Amino acid sequence: MEGEGNSSQDIVIVHGRTEDQQGLKVLRARPERVELGEVRPLKEGQAIFGDIVQLKPRAGAPWICDVETQFSYSQNRSGGEAPRESAPRHPGPARVATDAYRQNWDAIWNRGSSDLN
Repeated sequence: MEGEGNSSQDIVIVHGRTEDQQGLKVLRARPERVELGEVRPLKEGQAIFGDIVQLKPRAGAPWICDVETQFSYSQNRSGGEAPRESAPRHPGPARVATDAYRQNWDAIWNRGSSDLN
């Protein structure tokens, strides 16, 4: 990826600063799509809403950068360390009441009709 004849498959074109002046507005061209976005420095304790990338400016055109993806949010969110739950086996809202819960509920609240008020 070095040298003037570099033709990376993932590039960023910087086209300005963000409104708060803390990041850069970019156009990212990948093999299958083009995206409009922002790049910002990583800060401890702040959420990450996209990929973590390293930009390598091209000689003679520093506003064009080759992109090296360090972490891809989209690839790791579904296939990461914690597997996602499968779809519910029944229609409607989640069923969270267990048999033990129902038995305890009945023991507390099913006092019979004569105990009202």
